[in-house]
Amino acid sequence: MAVDHNKKDMDIDNKGEEEQKGKPVMVILVGAPGSGKSTFCERVMGSSLRPWTRICQDTINNGKAGTKPQCLKRAAAALKEGKSVFIDRCNLDKEQRSDFIKLDCGAQVDAHAVVLDLPAKLCISRSIKRTGHEGNLQGGKAAAVVNRMLQKKELPKLNEGFTRIVFCHNENDVEATIKAYTALGPLDTLSNGCFGQKNPDAKIQLGIMKFLKKVEAPSSVGSSSDSVQDSAYPQASDANNICFKGTTKDSLLLGVASKEVKESENLAKGSVDADVSVDEITTLAFPSISTADFQFNNETASDIIVEKVEEFVNKLENARLVLVDLSHGSKILSLVRTKAEKRNIDSKKFFTFVGNITQLYSQGGLRCNVIANAANWRLKPGGGGVNAAIFTAAGLALETATKERANSLLPGHAVVVPLPSDSPLYTREGVSHVIHVLGPNMNPQRPNSLNNDYNKGCSILREAYTSLFTGFLSILRSRSKLPRRISEKLALTPLDLKDPSLDPRNHLTNSDQKIKRDDGCVYERSKKCKGPNDETVADISAPSSTYGKVTGDKSKLEGPTSKTWGSWAQALYHIAMHPEKHKDELLEVLDDVLVLNDLYPKACKHLLVLARHEGLDGLADVHQEHLQWLMTMHAVGLKWAEKLLHEDSSLVFRLGYHLVPSMRQLHLHVISQDFNSNHLKNKKHWNSFNTAFFRDSVDVIEEIKNHGKATIKDEDSQLSMELRCHRCRSAHPNIPRLKSHISICQAPFPHALLENGHLVLAPKT
Repeated sequence: MAVDHNKKDMDIDNKGEEEQKGKPVMVILVGAPGSGKSTFCERVMGSSLRPWTRICQDTINNGKAGTKPQCLKRAAAALKEGKSVFIDRCNLDKEQRSDFIKLDCGAQVDAHAVVLDLPAKLCISRSIKRTGHEGNLQGGKAAAVVNRMLQKKELPKLNEGFTRIVFCHNENDVEATIKAYTALGPLDTLSNGCFGQKNPDAKIQLGIMKFLKKVEAPSSVGSSSDSVQDSAYPQASDANNICFKGTTKDSLLLGVASKEVKESENLAKGSVDADVSVDEITTLAFPSISTADFQFNNETASDIIVEKVEEFVNKLENARLVLVDLSHGSKILSLVRTKAEKRNIDSKKFFTFVGNITQLYSQGGLRCNVIANAANWRLKPGGGGVNAAIFTAAGLALETATKERANSLLPGHAVVVPLPSDSPLYTREGVSHVIHVLGPNMNPQRPNSLNNDYNKGCSILREAYTSLFTGFLSILRSRSKLPRRISEKLALTPLDLKDPSLDPRNHLTNSDQKIKRDDGCVYERSKKCKGPNDETVADISAPSSTYGKVTGDKSKLEGPTSKTWGSWAQALYHIAMHPEKHKDELLEVLDDVLVLNDLYPKACKHLLVLARHEGLDGLADVHQEHLQWLMTMHAVGLKWAEKLLHEDSSLVFRLGYHLVPSMRQLHLHVISQDFNSNHLKNKKHWNSFNTAFFRDSVDVIEEIKNHGKATIKDEDSQLSMELRCHRCRSAHPNIPRLKSHISICQAPFPHALLENGHLVLAPKT
């Protein structure tokens, strides 16, 4: 490339080059976050024959952030050893650079500056979208930092003590400069002077925070800071035109003048579009389960993580999953990132992140509404690692809330715990839920070790991730049911939610009125709230044709278009979420289900098997990921039916669900077919168990297996059908006449009920 010796911004001094051979070079990189400083170093060091050392304050302290004095000490030591160094800091003002230029290392050193003066828009875009940054400067928080730094930028000058300054205004400039330093051998030198500087008095771009109005989620798993480019790289220049071995050659003017700085209005137009801003995306951050203290093999664990992420990621809609690890050199992050890329998993819905899982927003700018805890089986604080960190960060509020949900956890299981609004983790980080999950233990020094049984270990780890992601999906579905005015509050910043009255979880709606939920007495109120004929309004088995409000004293359900629950209809939900408060009513308490007698049975024996799962209100909420839950409920219901048959072999049982329940929380009816009960009083009661409104458990399970969801038909037409005997199908004008008939009817059950396990009978002797 020809050199213009008359150009004002060049001050070339080629004297004494022979004496300068072999000098170490200190390259001070100058640029905002996201300008590509670290990538610049990595690319040069990966190909150069000259020995280089990278000095980065983000990792100077044994892989963690350190201080400027530590950087100065490390740089001096490297230069004394004859190594060249990159000072990988922002170095945006003269004061930050001066200490390095004045460094006394006992050797002659050439001080170079490489100024990555790229467009602010590009730096912000990279900073927002990158993941796993060494200094945790990423996400929405990064834009404010870039904005602040660029407004204080002070470009370097030769009179600061530099022998060479190169300005890079676009990717072409950066690429050419990388090639120049890559080709710089141990005895080579580069020309002295100032190259590529535009108008030194150019003003800093203002108003760039407009760029942050809408941003994309991270666009690539583990993307580097150079994942966004202004233009394609040019063809490689001849190395002889860039560096030379002790000979005097014309200097190069590196860098091509880029476009003039756009006005802030144009910059705002260049913002990255997205349907949902980053802060509004519901995100689950989770650690690698069992690979730390439980010593599960990283390679095998990474296969399972990617397998399960791939299984669930397309069910997330606009939510996302983030695998988090504290270490920059994390092997599990590297393995998962590589395998996820090979499987083409959508990097907007799943990516990896380096950071403290309890400080993802405050320190890393990554908003995660839900975090997973690699818990111990006692669900207690203590130990080390993630469990101790989360319980400590969340305070006593998490421990108390966890006790209300469960007292222990089996391997492969998870429990969703809404985080109280007074928890520091909620107010500071915006975390609304913690999902405790327990994986397999392969550590022989810890209790309940699997003794290297990886067949069982892999099975448990798959179950653990399935439980974790299923719990997250239940939170998503619960949020999707909130009225718009409440769901909008979920996007409030953590500081906005210091006022508990703003916490959307503290509100329910009933005909657009807020209802305060009293966990301790809802179930008792349901017993005492009487309607006509001393029948409670909260009839556990009475179906509802709509999800609506209870009116007056007629127990009728009016049908607003939105799905809301009256306080009485929350009784089963509160039992499922807080079984310890209802011990007297429960027949059996398991990790996944509860068993209790229906408060107003419609037959001689009428039990309910209740799902202990947040977000499963009825069949409409059941999907493929809940199949195992349904099978567990069926197995428990079958066990109790067989137990009751052992006590009375004349009984016949049927297991099933109502199409649309009157009570919130998915529950399986285990009901004897005698229908001998004073609580069976009207046509709706009868038809809810003896028409297509009642879905047999075996049919629901088969339908979920084949189609991923249950078919919800027109329930009104089923409930209003004429009264017919469930055995002989004879019609009857009213309930008393029907009851009189069924008490003596000995006709066989319809053929359809006698097949495929729809009825449970005592074994023939």
